[in-house]
Amino acid sequence: MVRTEAFFLSGDQGARFCVAYHPEARPCAAVLLIQAFAEEANKSRSNLAAVARACAEAGYLALIGDVGGTGDSEGDFAEARWAGWIDDLKRFAAWLVERSDGPLALIGLRQGALLASSALAEGLTADALLALAPVASGKLALTWFLRLAAAAELGENPGARLDTRALRASLDVGEPVEVAGYSLSAALATALEAATLEPSDSLRLGWVEIGTGETLSAAASRLLEKRATRGCADFSRLLPGPAFWQTQEIEMLPTLPALCVEFLGEALR
Repeated sequence: MVRTEAFFLSGDQGARFCVAYHPEARPCAAVLLIQAFAEEANKSRSNLAAVARACAEAGYLALIGDVGGTGDSEGDFAEARWAGWIDDLKRFAAWLVERSDGPLALIGLRQGALLASSALAEGLTADALLALAPVASGKLALTWFLRLAAAAELGENPGARLDTRALRASLDVGEPVEVAGYSLSAALATALEAATLEPSDSLRLGWVEIGTGETLSAAASRLLEKRATRGCADFSRLLPGPAFWQTQEIEMLPTLPALCVEFLGEALR
């Protein structure tokens, strides 16, 4: 039977809210689930919890943590920094490693995969990364986020154009911008835009795209093909289902947990 444990992980940067999913026996490995960005995190929390529970049922110790300024963790989103979030992932990973006998895998949803890749480049040690519906680059992630604000303006003014140039101009001079109720600092925007999803060849990579497409995106194909030429044996899947991180109502994707466990079984054996 899976046991859940909600707690605050203390540290120099403030307390971070976590939910751990414990398997019945001593865990054979550990899994850190990394959430999406801003409102997408709220929309997808139920699906990530379902994945974490399935991981625990398969014998893994799983953890979902709120990075600084998000969820129930201390701090304000306006003060959040990419480097601080990387430090949070390292703290979460250290907690898991202390309580598990085996390797560590990361599961990053959307921009969470970008954050995981940045953390790996900054010294976080893991054996595998599963990127779920990942945004291919930080530049694209920032553009999509800013377009939310532009779309909100369009809704208020039918004559307005969907234009993010004014928002980018504010960020360029160091001013925060308001997007969907979140105050995005120039520092966080700059770091997000510079992020890339390019994990080391020594890491087992999984790439899952969710939707109605019949083939992987061009960005995914290019990345996986380059890695294949270097001898990487990566995992890729197309998973039919709703883009639950952006649907108006909370939608579940029942096939997602089993797919994540399938990847872990291959990557951590």
